[in-house]
Amino acid sequence: MASIFGFRSRDPARDRQTDIARLDRLAKLFEQIAAEIEAEKTGLESRYRKTATNAAFLVEAMENGSASDRRSSEVSALTQSILNCERRIAALSRQNGMMKELRHSLDLVFDEGGASDSAAAVDFARPAGAGRA
Repeated sequence: MASIFGFRSRDPARDRQTDIARLDRLAKLFEQIAAEIEAEKTGLESRYRKTATNAAFLVEAMENGSASDRRSSEVSALTQSILNCERRIAALSRQNGMMKELRHSLDLVFDEGGASDSAAAVDFARPAGAGRA
């Protein structure tokens, strides 16, 4: 049986370093995921604009008689693609908002742990040059 007199707790500074390292890894993961979401959204918005432009020119050409009515199936396909893009862009915007909320929550959890006492730990996991969301 172990003696209670032999129990030693860790140094609070060491606990704090462990917490900072753990939360830093989590913050970096949030930032990586947010960057992936933003990259996908940017690429999708570009394709969306191109598809919308193509659809508009095709409809105009059909209305002017420059394109055959047989191309209406192409207009339908472009329209469906536009709708899919809009849904995905909305989903990505919600995901990006969630990442910002998670990051803010992480900051709050860290602050509740006493991080505000140390100037070195205020922005414990924020890369240089990054601002608060």
